[in-house]
Amino acid sequence: MGEFGFIAWLAKSLGQSLPQNITGIGDDCAVLPWKGDQKLLVTTDLLLDGVHFLKDKIAARDLGYKSLAVNLSDIAAMGGRPRWAFLSLALPAETEISWAEDFFSGWKSLSQKAEIKLLGGDTTRTTGAMVINVTLLGKAEGKYIKYRSGARPGDIVAVTGQLGSSEGGLRLLLRSGFKNLGGQDEKFLLRHHFQPQPQLPEGFFLAHQPEVGAMMDVSDGLDSDLRRIMERSGCGAEVYLEKLPVPPALRRCCRKYGWNQEEVAAAGGEDYCLLITVRPGSFPALDRSFLRKFGRRLYPVGRITKKREQLVYLKAGRQVTLQKSGFDHFRT
Repeated sequence: MGEFGFIAWLAKSLGQSLPQNITGIGDDCAVLPWKGDQKLLVTTDLLLDGVHFLKDKIAARDLGYKSLAVNLSDIAAMGGRPRWAFLSLALPAETEISWAEDFFSGWKSLSQKAEIKLLGGDTTRTTGAMVINVTLLGKAEGKYIKYRSGARPGDIVAVTGQLGSSEGGLRLLLRSGFKNLGGQDEKFLLRHHFQPQPQLPEGFFLAHQPEVGAMMDVSDGLDSDLRRIMERSGCGAEVYLEKLPVPPALRRCCRKYGWNQEEVAAAGGEDYCLLITVRPGSFPALDRSFLRKFGRRLYPVGRITKKREQLVYLKAGRQVTLQKSGFDHFRT
């Protein structure tokens, strides 16, 4: 069934009928009415040791930071401003207070930067793996919220950042842990894996641009996340592999370690840049505006097609097949 299939089955089996002003399952955040055109955004993420992180290979401070960052990215994907957080922890009995101090040091460093407050949560002891759950609330103007359902045939598919660095960092961890990781290239990839940068200003800016159709964050990989836009928008897509923005450090590590560069970039998760679709005639102007505001360009990587839910990869005009797909909790 896979993760996507399970979520679709769950939504159908519940048979819920929601009011028109509420958005539930299927986007980066639930959207609830609040004051006037102001909407409340709600997102939650569950992080499990051994699945989402490796406790013996990530510093507690980095884990605290990252636990919040992945939720902030969901708010960014809807064009919102984060406000309040709830944190629940299931900790093994042997967890030291020094670990907790470091965890909350990382959390605090990002929460202060994002100007959010921790309002509550829950704690418990576990005899199994560590579990971290974060629920984040934010605000957005209803008319500016971007959904996954806004893509149209002909739209340009673009991302706001480079792809594959976090996946490269994960591969290094699985290969050698904290020791013997080489030089600056390896450190670059590890930094992107441990401390992703949620793109809140970029999301807020893009949400206010009418030429942007759909938007979401790249959490499970371009391959998986573009398919989610395709499903919600009832369309297909083409991705041009030679246009994927791969940082030089990752290119060099792919050659050094024998990784498939295109698969790392297209299928690797946790980059947490934004994935958008843009009306084709408006892309050059939007790209210039983005450059003026953020000092870098958007990366066009493909286009939306009419072929419903069919994702095609092209290289030099020829269709190719990736051996690795994006992350799926029920298949990976």
